[in-house]
Amino acid sequence: MRVRQVKVLYWVFRQDVRARFDAQNAPLDTVVATQVRLTESPEPAAVDTRLTLQFMSFIKRLLVLLIVAALAAGGAFYYWAQAPLQLDKPTLDVTIKPYSSVRSVAAQLRNGGVPVPPLLFNLLARVMDVGTKLKSGNYEFATGITPIEVVEKLARGDVNQYVVTIIEGWTFKKMRSEIDANPALRHDTAGLPDADIMQLVGADRAEAEGMFFPDTYLFPKGTSDIDVYKRAYRLMQKRLDEAWAARAPGLPYTTPYEALIMASLVEKETGQAVERGQVAAVFINRLRKRMLLQTDPTVIYGMGDQYTGRLRKRDLQTDTPYNTYTRAGLPPTPIALPGVASLAAALNPAPTDALYFVARGDGTSHFSTNLQEHNRAVDKYQRGEQ
Repeated sequence: MRVRQVKVLYWVFRQDVRARFDAQNAPLDTVVATQVRLTESPEPAAVDTRLTLQFMSFIKRLLVLLIVAALAAGGAFYYWAQAPLQLDKPTLDVTIKPYSSVRSVAAQLRNGGVPVPPLLFNLLARVMDVGTKLKSGNYEFATGITPIEVVEKLARGDVNQYVVTIIEGWTFKKMRSEIDANPALRHDTAGLPDADIMQLVGADRAEAEGMFFPDTYLFPKGTSDIDVYKRAYRLMQKRLDEAWAARAPGLPYTTPYEALIMASLVEKETGQAVERGQVAAVFINRLRKRMLLQTDPTVIYGMGDQYTGRLRKRDLQTDTPYNTYTRAGLPPTPIALPGVASLAAALNPAPTDALYFVARGDGTSHFSTNLQEHNRAVDKYQRGEQ
């Protein structure tokens, strides 16, 4: 009976299909056979539905497991990123090489004693969006620092800062010895003549004395000493230009360099800030009157290594290019590194007619407008006469 029903259905579908697709030359046997199979057995569709439901249920469970695993991994990663690192020492110095990749930085940290797994460190740097911003240099890490703080420190370039301090009144020779003795600098100028250093810093003269500004200079470990010289030279040019632009009218200088020479004399003659303007005024007044400057520090500078700490009368009478007892005008170069106060004094002297001054013995000076008053002050303060 079932076979007969199938035959009847086959004939009906065949007529219907022929009417629809005759114009298109459709493959009737294939179409009819497919229709017959669908009519005869609907069970596979039901099976497909059950499989689909089972598959969707599996996918949902899998997604839940993946989400739970991701949350657990994220929590563990967050905990690691915030956890203090225990170092072998209270502090460690680690140098990161230039052009290092994130993985290379992590390896250098581990080799230096900072225990950060390269994979996690790389992931943390990328999560913080600083993977390409980690900077080279010498870093100090203290025990208890967290991985996040390590990455932040490297991204900021918060390298160790070392210092070299140049004191007002030092000579360039003393400045060079201080720089040469600094162990954190790279000494690229060792053995070079002063003139070569001046060429390296871009100066237009060979004489180095007085051309560098006394200050404290910070630098990362391994910096070339040339960098310190350049910074000190440029800062002196800046300070000198500023003082020159604000100078008083009518000064007996034709160039800023002459003002720099005067500032060096002021620097060596007094350590009292309030007296710098008066000392500068004395020298300027003497220049205007074509008087010899007669300042001892120039004689001492001209003696060089022959000076033993005591200036004698014959030293004052021995001619050198720097002896202002035997030669008129300013010396040929500065005699020291002047500070900003001496620069200001040389270009804005105090309003006084004084032509002489003598040390009182307490760090201050007595100023006089004529020779008679000056001689009395010398007798009083240096010879002990009342």
